Amino acid sequence: MQPSSQSIGVSDQRNYPIYLMGDVHGQLQILISLLQKAYLIDEQAHWIGEQSHLWFLGDLVDRGPDSIGVLDLVMRLQREAQLVGGAVESLLGNHEVLLLGASKFGKRLLGGGNHFLTRWRRNGGKKEDLGKLTPAHLTWIESLPAIARVEHALLIHADSSFYTRYGTSIAEVNTTLYNLLQHKDLLAWEDLWEHFASRGVFSHQLGGDEYVERFLSIFGGEQIIHGHTPIHLMVGGNVKSVTQPYSYAQGRCLNLDGGIFLGGPGFLHQITAPAEAARKSENLPL
Repeated sequence: MQPSSQSIGVSDQRNYPIYLMGDVHGQLQILISLLQKAYLIDEQAHWIGEQSHLWFLGDLVDRGPDSIGVLDLVMRLQREAQLVGGAVESLLGNHEVLLLGASKFGKRLLGGGNHFLTRWRRNGGKKEDLGKLTPAHLTWIESLPAIARVEHALLIHADSSFYTRYGTSIAEVNTTLYNLLQHKDLLAWEDLWEHFASRGVFSHQLGGDEYVERFLSIFGGEQIIHGHTPIHLMVGGNVKSVTQPYSYAQGRCLNLDGGIFLGGPGFLHQITAPAEAARKSENLPL
């Protein structure tokens, strides 16, 4: 099963909304509440969003109380939305890679004498989740794309340029990572996780404008939208006050990680058309 979404382009004249959400991290009840408030699911958590499109930016799992419940919900909503002309999609996040690695490699040693299972647990993995994983979960996670393009937006999980190590087009990166996840090359998996854990490359403090321009010139799009790094860690302030995306790099980057696992309320972001996005200035620190 190849990656489910390599590149999606839709018309600016679309008559359906596109919603995005950052890192869920096993917070099933918060996710359900947010989707209900957006009228995407009903009281029984079934899809009522009709032709709406919903994208998750990765890290559905780990840290929170019900990672498997989140996977089950998203996988079911994907099927339900497809039946009525809608779409539910998710990117591959570093915690999906960790969960897969813990399942695939267990206590096989990594560099430094650790093993994947220990590394996963140290990063919020819960032992009971491994017992609940099914072949269907694993196959679905393995098929997740790492990059997608939706209208003017280039969607990635991590605010990192490591993706260019795996290809110079959306299709090439997604195919390369899909193939990597099918095999048990432990060194390749360890390298992927190390690269995936990096962050902050697009920020002003690190000369991020150059990285932003180069990244967009390679993969296309006018704005990078990512999760991975909790917004309040970038701008300061209380995580509980984070209720909207953080725009930076002169509006070329948008961070959607609301820090739910740290106590943030979470939020959905509705994607805007290119002309409207270009008019928006950077957010002030929260």
